[in-house]
Amino acid sequence: MNGDDCGPARIWLKGSNPPIPGLAMSRSIGDSVAAQAGVIANPIITEHRITPADKFLILASDGVWEFLSSERVVDIVSAYWT
Repeated sequence: MNGDDCGPARIWLKGSNPPIPGLAMSRSIGDSVAAQAGVIANPIITEHRITPADKFLILASDGVWEFLSSERVVDIVSAYWT
């Protein structure tokens, strides 16, 4: 808070003193109330046509990506792909 590095983007309770831990969330699909606090309520949607060349699909929340890089996750998953 106040410009200090505190990890992922966070939503802070306005006027809290001392500052309480901020909620580590930058998106909440369809949450128009949280949008008033800076949360992005409209998702970014991309499409990918699955082909035989695709080996696996990883669906994970920011709780995974906060601690593991994409490369690390692929390394973990690919160890179980046969």
